Amino acid sequence: MSRHPRQTGRLALRAGSLAAALGLWQLLTTLDVNLWMRFSQFPTVTDVARAFADRLAGPDYWTDLIDSLTRIVTGFLLAAVLGVATGVLVARSRLAEDLLGPVLEIVRPIPAIAMVPVAILLFPSNEQGIVFITFTAAFFPVLVSTRHAVRALIPVWEEAVRTMGGGRWRILGSVILPGALPGIFGGLSVGIGVSWICVISAEMISGQYGVGYRTWQDYTIVNYPGVFVGMVTIGLLGWLTSTAVELVGRRLTRWLPRTSYVPSARPRPARTQASTIEPSKAEEARDEHLV
Repeated sequence: MSRHPRQTGRLALRAGSLAAALGLWQLLTTLDVNLWMRFSQFPTVTDVARAFADRLAGPDYWTDLIDSLTRIVTGFLLAAVLGVATGVLVARSRLAEDLLGPVLEIVRPIPAIAMVPVAILLFPSNEQGIVFITFTAAFFPVLVSTRHAVRALIPVWEEAVRTMGGGRWRILGSVILPGALPGIFGGLSVGIGVSWICVISAEMISGQYGVGYRTWQDYTIVNYPGVFVGMVTIGLLGWLTSTAVELVGRRLTRWLPRTSYVPSARPRPARTQASTIEPSKAEEARDEHLV
């Protein structure tokens, strides 16, 4: 099977699963099914779609979208730079690990949303506090992933660079960062998702604009279709930003070997030119090589 029909089939399967989920939602809410869960309280898919269209036609939706994206991008970029730098430093320096490790390990288990009172006390504006919450949420996944990725590198690569006369910066640029990139982007992918969770929560608590603030306002006035519009928007934004991070990661790690997963298929050994050679000719070629 060629590649393009296979991709088309996968896209059709994904679209079909999404359509089936929406159809089930519409059916349960239209029939007011009340078994273990009260679907009679839910808005229907058509109600949410109608509310979504109304929001798209107004200016407030796009203002909230831009505000939330600005907070996410600012906090995430700060977390990416400082998280990678701190992770490399802690993994490569015993002094840095002794000085920073205890503080980081104590702060790391604290949920970022629990930092909202700290942000309110520390920063003069809510905007700076929300960016701080977003930064905190993404910083620790990036830090931990970078630290583990650097420590997992094979020492022989570093020794080879040293043998050829390379110094610390040469090792950092040609061995440490390239070798740790897959782990780093794993942490970045996790960090961007956690950032969305925390920035929405921070906007609900102390924000004045943003998708999270608008969603909470809809809840307080019992506008449930508007609440679902906010939830769908958050899901789409999180998916788009996570996909962007993964695409950048694939672009920067093109040198890595790629594997394709095919369910219920046995791996076939690659047919090489040598496998088609007759046994006697293969032995002759091997003998000539040994001579």
